[in-house]
Amino acid sequence: MKLTELKPEYLTALQAAVEASEKIMEIYLNGFETEYKLDGSPVTQADFAASTIIDSYLEKTGIPITSEETIKIDYAIRKEWKESWCVDPLDGTKEFVKRNGEFAVNIALISNGVPVFGLIASPVNRNILVGGKEIGVFIIAFNDLSNSELWIKLETPKKVNIPLIITCSRSHNSGPILDFLKELQPKHPEINFIKKGSALKFFDLAEGKADAYPRFAPTMEWDIAAGQAILEALGGSIVHATTNQSLVYNKSDLTNPSFLAKSNALLSAR
Repeated sequence: MKLTELKPEYLTALQAAVEASEKIMEIYLNGFETEYKLDGSPVTQADFAASTIIDSYLEKTGIPITSEETIKIDYAIRKEWKESWCVDPLDGTKEFVKRNGEFAVNIALISNGVPVFGLIASPVNRNILVGGKEIGVFIIAFNDLSNSELWIKLETPKKVNIPLIITCSRSHNSGPILDFLKELQPKHPEINFIKKGSALKFFDLAEGKADAYPRFAPTMEWDIAAGQAILEALGGSIVHATTNQSLVYNKSDLTNPSFLAKSNALLSAR
């Protein structure tokens, strides 16, 4: 992939993620106050600062934005959108507050309800997981953003891990996960777990370090859209836990259903 081959809006999103990540880390290292939303979830000045930075970049593309930290446009208007950005300026605020480093910046481009491009930036690790079926999947160090020759291209994971590796949240777990594990155990009797906050779990799935990510606790579209674009580009899937249909985006209700994310290797396992 040459930088000149990348769509301008994708490069803009990458630049937005790097600048937002730098600001997040400035606040992370210098101290911050935590407030709480009406639903009890935490929010900090890092969430708002990153949101302002990302919006300032993405607005230049002329593509409308749905973001966790901005006012949501009424569905009567949104349903007419052919394309839209789906943004979580600081995914994993609980982990940010805990100061465990497991937070991310998520940006996805939605086309007719389908995520076609996604990036997940790790401010702490200073790298970005980015991809889509059109461009493939890469890991990019912040310092290498302008030199695509240094981007690391990821190949589709071909073999499941032995023991099988399930990645799951630090902050949310639920009983239905046990049912999912029972379904897996006839073919995969040994199962280990990686607990990790935020969309950083998709790094493990994309790199073949994990095979599945079941989620039965609530998530929003901006939590998962980027990861779906990346995982599908590697032959994996994210599907509704009950209907087995791919998740769709820019819905009237921006809440995701319970879902199962699986690597290509797990989908192909016999």
